Amino acid sequence: MDRLAHHQEIYNTLSSLGLKLYYSKSVMNHLVHIIDGMLTKGCSGTLTDLHQLSYHPKHRTTLSHFLHKGVWDENRLLQAAQQSVCKQIHRLAKQTNEPVFLMIDDTICQKTKPSLQAKSPIEGCDHHFSHTEGKFVWGHQVVWMMIRCAHRAFPYAFARYDKTSGISKIALARQMIQSLHGWNHRVYVLFDSWYTSKSLIETCLTKGWYVIAALKTNRILYPQGIRQSAKEFARYIDVSDTHLVTVGGETYRVYRYEGALNDIPNAVVLFCWKTDQPMTSEHLRCFLSTDTELSDQAILEYYAKRWSIESYFRQTKETLGFDRYRIRHERAIKRYWVIVQFTYIYCMTEHSSDFSTGLASVRSRKIHNLIEFIYYEAQRGVPLDSIKKQLRVA
Repeated sequence: MDRLAHHQEIYNTLSSLGLKLYYSKSVMNHLVHIIDGMLTKGCSGTLTDLHQLSYHPKHRTTLSHFLHKGVWDENRLLQAAQQSVCKQIHRLAKQTNEPVFLMIDDTICQKTKPSLQAKSPIEGCDHHFSHTEGKFVWGHQVVWMMIRCAHRAFPYAFARYDKTSGISKIALARQMIQSLHGWNHRVYVLFDSWYTSKSLIETCLTKGWYVIAALKTNRILYPQGIRQSAKEFARYIDVSDTHLVTVGGETYRVYRYEGALNDIPNAVVLFCWKTDQPMTSEHLRCFLSTDTELSDQAILEYYAKRWSIESYFRQTKETLGFDRYRIRHERAIKRYWVIVQFTYIYCMTEHSSDFSTGLASVRSRKIHNLIEFIYYEAQRGVPLDSIKKQLRVA
């Protein structure tokens, strides 16, 4: 069967990034079909679905072999995606004069724990604490970094957290930050309270970047030189000491502290309570900013941009099967994740829009292309049974 029109679009994108120079025709075709399968409505993320929904001409087992033992370098695909992201972010920052935001967080790809008799369980799984479920679950935990400027946020880098390696999630995040070079824009690194560590903050500051992060309420501050935790200090804050700040439709009572913290000589800490809740330690939320010139409004608005990475996790799990793979080997899983990231970026880039809009456009064009393919094949006098066979619906 000749390459379908929507297959050709994916192939052209891969070629435009120079991948045709490094990958064989067979590798390129496998990538085209896997990406197409991921983008198809109803795809669960299993190799069976990827094979069937992309009209792959080879047997399904070829996809398993491609991911597990195929001779191709997945890092080439990742680097091509990263170069594309950097190019777009640099252009946006120059056009809009807005800052660049790096967002770091982790997510869990939950799996069913195998029995002790299982001969070939999924590699690299372990028990990880799920904040969503409030308990330890079995699966893979992945640390991810996204880059955002203006209204566009792209996935950039990821690493599987392996408890047995001795490398912490903080260390993985530092490695990702250190891998970025040549950023002459204002950069803010955003993360939640689980990543607010001395080493990660110092890594950001060394690169000349600011940090805006959630802060645990037991963090030590030094108001007027007195050592006490944030929640202890909060007991002395009166309603009259606060002012109202509205972000994303929610209004907060905010108190601004500027001074020393443990391991940080000077920074801003915002003490925040929702206006419909009492000003108690149970309802207190604290936010750190190493950029002391930002207003309270700007600090909270900038931190809210971290939601982009939460949206990425949800969208890739719901639509691209990011966590629903049944692949067993570590390298095959990494390759699968790289293709998921590339597919997400492809949706945004090729259609110059957010992911949801781009995905809807891709799916619509695929349906149109299939109808046109059937029409023109019929015009050529190709028997209906032959057309069905080509589309693997016979």
